[in-house]
Amino acid sequence: MMALPGQLFYGTQIPACLWIMAKDRSNGIARDAKLRDRRGEVLFIDARKMGALVPGSRKQKELSEAEVTKIATAYHAWRGEPVAGSYEDVPGFCKSASLEEIAKHNFVLTPGRYVGTGAAEDDGEPFEEKFDRLMGELRGHFARGRRLEAEIEARLGALG
Repeated sequence: MMALPGQLFYGTQIPACLWIMAKDRSNGIARDAKLRDRRGEVLFIDARKMGALVPGSRKQKELSEAEVTKIATAYHAWRGEPVAGSYEDVPGFCKSASLEEIAKHNFVLTPGRYVGTGAAEDDGEPFEEKFDRLMGELRGHFARGRRLEAEIEARLGALG
């Protein structure tokens, strides 16, 4: 299951979700298997944050080569293709979920539900300092808003 960003297709602006299905995810365990046994697992990829607007367009997005490679590599690694390397869940991007985990989510197949959110970037500013700084900025904006309201009322009073 792969969630794609909106504005990716010419016919619609809505985001799309691709379902890639395999008839035999055991990959011939009895035969000479080339891929790993994926029975009881579903790969979820959330690519909704990927893509950039096509230059000169405000309506059309496209995925970069690097983004397509990232998606394809995750998929091929999950399947067990040796050239793709080993698969790892990446918070905010991909997750291999078991059928039991999917059942716990009432069989809702929305990729974002399983991949979660990515790690937040640390800006190096301690939380307490950042909170105090932002609260100071907010108080300043509120004070400015009150001054502007008073000025507007004074000008309206002078007109009437």
